[in-house]
Amino acid sequence: MRQRNQTSPVDFIFEGLFDESLTHLFLFILTMVVFLIAASDNILTILLIRADSQLHTPMYFLLSQLSLMDPMHVSTTIPKMATNYLSGKKSISFVGCATQHFLYLSVAGAECLLLALMSYDRYVAICHPLHYTVLMNRKVGLMMALVSWLGASINSLIYTVILTQFPFCGPRKIHHFYCEFPAVVKLVRGDITVYETTVFISSILLLLLPILLVSTSYAFILHSIIQMHAAGSKRNAFATCSSHLTVVSLWFGACMFSYMRPRSQCTPLQDKVGSVFYSIITPTLNPLIYTLRNKDVAKALRRVLGRDVITQRQQLELP
Repeated sequence: MRQRNQTSPVDFIFEGLFDESLTHLFLFILTMVVFLIAASDNILTILLIRADSQLHTPMYFLLSQLSLMDPMHVSTTIPKMATNYLSGKKSISFVGCATQHFLYLSVAGAECLLLALMSYDRYVAICHPLHYTVLMNRKVGLMMALVSWLGASINSLIYTVILTQFPFCGPRKIHHFYCEFPAVVKLVRGDITVYETTVFISSILLLLLPILLVSTSYAFILHSIIQMHAAGSKRNAFATCSSHLTVVSLWFGACMFSYMRPRSQCTPLQDKVGSVFYSIITPTLNPLIYTLRNKDVAKALRRVLGRDVITQRQQLELP
């Protein structure tokens, strides 16, 4: 790749994820393939939910929102990383860094809140099935999505505004491949007590409380499953919850690894590995986990493909 050092004094410099070696070139290509898979899988999931009327339920509406968040999350970091790697230019402007910081925190926070609210949907479906259409109607689903997006965006805006008010010392080299807030904070010159307080409150609101809600919901769900007498009902209940619980475990596990460890024990390499997992790997796995283990989605896919085949046949039969 061509090397260029045309950076402004107010630019930030990324350490990057890959160097010029052939091994890292292979890893870069692999990362881009995974990025394309993550984007296409999630987009196809959204289109399938939109195309099949039997998936027009609150559960699948929330899943479509999750499938919207995942490619957006990946797109806030990977395209810029790829552009820098291919051009040899590792810089990002102050405004660009603030924008990236706001976008990735907004989407990540929204996903934390949405996954927690989806556990309530599973709780209602299993513990109160007769009242599901009342407790989880379209309006409630829309409100859940709105709360997730709006709450996370406000939180991210507060983060970004506070961070941009700090003076930064030079050289402005970020030991990461995007403007992740712990890496950027290390460049701040001055007292960061306000920011640390904000991070503490945010961690409670966007990590601990959602984890508590998920844990409480699944405690009630497990209690209801144990009380079921029919083995078939137990299997269906477990199948209904297993996909969501797997996604929750992957997402919150990676977030806790990245943001809730003592900063004294963190290294740039560990930060990069954690970020790659929750910002690239998890969005790729989410649609696969939900679709491969979900009978309703599999049936919907067959119905949609069946309609397409019938339509093509009808068009061929026309004179």
